[in-house]
Amino acid sequence: MNIPSILGTIGTVLGLVRAVPQLARLLRAREAFGVSVDTTGTSTIVSISWVVYGILTNQPYVCLSTAPTAIIFGIITFIALRFGRSTREFKVAPVWGMVLLLAGLLGGIAGLGLILSISVLISNLPQLWVAYREGNLDDLSLGTWVLCTCDGLVWGSYALFMHDTSILFYGLFQFATSAAIVTLKLAHRSKGPAEKSF
Repeated sequence: MNIPSILGTIGTVLGLVRAVPQLARLLRAREAFGVSVDTTGTSTIVSISWVVYGILTNQPYVCLSTAPTAIIFGIITFIALRFGRSTREFKVAPVWGMVLLLAGLLGGIAGLGLILSISVLISNLPQLWVAYREGNLDDLSLGTWVLCTCDGLVWGSYALFMHDTSILFYGLFQFATSAAIVTLKLAHRSKGPAEKSF
């Protein structure tokens, strides 16, 4: 097994499990304080687009990693809406879905890859904003965002071996935004429990 295969396998495992702690936390708490449905909705759309990109570029690890992630983020979005978040929070998700569709239709693999390279940044910014703005991050899973930080490192390394710029930028943006969210969650945790309000 070569290094890209090892990194692809690790990335696939991270893709399979990175959203599970957030799902488990929502199901346990039955509340969604600090969770951005705009991020989870956008992540669902972006993950589906990565599956398409993986198929078109013959990179099965990308497909195996992102297909289950799309399903889990879709479930998280639905549950977070049931537990108090609002559809009015969707600002990025519908727009970015159209951007990805047009990029793929008009630009083919290169166009889709270009837009996907910044999609994680677009996807994670709403969560970064919610984590910065809201005083209550009790239901935001630290585990998910630590795994997302590791996910960025692994896929960034994979991209270096595969010479895939789209995945490289994904890795860099995933690492940077996820690490910032982890930092905000840890800062919130050090303050103690917050009052339950959106």
